Amino acid sequence: MYTSGDAVELFLNGKSLGRREKAHSYDRLTWDDVRYEPGSLKAIAYKNGQKWAEELVETTGKPAALQVTAEKTELKSDGTDLSFIRVAVVDSQGRVVPRSKNHLKFSVTGPAEIIATDNGDATSLLPFQLSERDAYNGLALVILRSQYMKQGKVVLTVESKGLPKQKIALKVE
Repeated sequence: MYTSGDAVELFLNGKSLGRREKAHSYDRLTWDDVRYEPGSLKAIAYKNGQKWAEELVETTGKPAALQVTAEKTELKSDGTDLSFIRVAVVDSQGRVVPRSKNHLKFSVTGPAEIIATDNGDATSLLPFQLSERDAYNGLALVILRSQYMKQGKVVLTVESKGLPKQKIALKVE
């Protein structure tokens, strides 16, 4: 466990696995005897003896849907304005499925264009300009750019075999 706190207590399915204190500011904390169990793993970090941060990770189900979220939904019609759109492969409870690699296809209608797609996989040799890409650890990114002096509604459609198609609407003014 890495933290900028002083100590961390780890919980597996609500049961404490112990609290570890850092001896140096660069130390990582380890629990070598933790065995995998489905459920939840929670870490509570402490700083100066007080609860400082908390993180929860849960076992996910199978991919059930695509979650599409735009950084912004209104673009200027200057031909340079961008919207970064996050695509997540999620389970039935809306949790990102971390090992999913679903193949995603992107299309856009209206006064914007896809200028890049990515997934964070540093080993991928695919060009950024493709309109399709595999999710990496359940995530992908689409970057849309407004068209010069064109206004109206933009719709980005994201498709993946076996999952419901998702659309997100943006506006170019």
